[in-house]
Amino acid sequence: MGEKDYELLTTMEALPEGVDPEENIIATYYSIQPSWLDGYTLAIALALEQSTGTWTPVPKETPEVRKLHAARVTAVFEIPPHQWQLPKTEERHWIIKIAYPIRNLGDPNLPVLLSTVVGNLSAAGKIKLLDLQFPKKWVQGFKGPKYGIQGVRKILGVKDRPILNNMIKPCVYSPCEIGADLAYEAAAGGVDFIKDDELLADMELNRVEDRVTKFMEAIDKADQEKGEKTLYTVNITDRPKKTLELAEKAIDLGANALMVNIITTGYETFRDLAEDPSIKVPILAHSDYAAVHYASPHYGVDARLILGKFCRLAGADMEVYLAGHPCQS
Repeated sequence: MGEKDYELLTTMEALPEGVDPEENIIATYYSIQPSWLDGYTLAIALALEQSTGTWTPVPKETPEVRKLHAARVTAVFEIPPHQWQLPKTEERHWIIKIAYPIRNLGDPNLPVLLSTVVGNLSAAGKIKLLDLQFPKKWVQGFKGPKYGIQGVRKILGVKDRPILNNMIKPCVYSPCEIGADLAYEAAAGGVDFIKDDELLADMELNRVEDRVTKFMEAIDKADQEKGEKTLYTVNITDRPKKTLELAEKAIDLGANALMVNIITTGYETFRDLAEDPSIKVPILAHSDYAAVHYASPHYGVDARLILGKFCRLAGADMEVYLAGHPCQS
């Protein structure tokens, strides 16, 4: 099979209205490329790379295979058009939309999704994933948050005002009574929920089980004094199996909320926790390490996906991130 036959196996592009949004995930990319590289050629290469194609023709990539599994380019825009730019422009800017058949992904999960829509493209130069449009039936494969903001408000009894969070500082400390004393003062002062710092997990110098015991004693005392409810999100971030074990241990000891560093622990570990029917407390997602994925304007994945849609799919009831994060994308 020659190069020409390879490219003509089946059409790699489609009009947006020709792609069923309930059978495809629509990805939007921003790319900066040398002026000699046409955006349409780039888009076709990206769609092939992330579906059926390789860098060279292979005998079994038949028209039938492509018809079922090949991604389709649905839009290519240059911003601004090349003819409007200065003659010496060395780079061209493109917005590209590609539709990926959900049959390629199997059961809904984030690892295969990211491998499909980012995957090898992460090493292909200045290409950034800006957004994803999901089929409803694919999203329904995720159970999502058990509580969400309305559920958390119901637990706290807070209906029409902002919910106030306080994190314990110093970040890492021992013994655990230091944090428990600060938690009492914050809770008695009217704070709605108190969180561990993301740097403090289950350590020999300050175990999760000790913090839960001491913090909940302090919070119960404060709640009785102020007549309101306070949540304590204990940080159970660890290896996947250990995270789940810590969750069970914390709840057995009376924890009324949990916290996981969602990026470093992994979306699917968080999802396993959120979808576990035995976990009947809200879970806070902390987004440390997230900027590695979105901070560059030219590479990675947009913050609205990393901190927004993916965390929601994984089941986060609440999320903490540094002010200004989404604006850096």
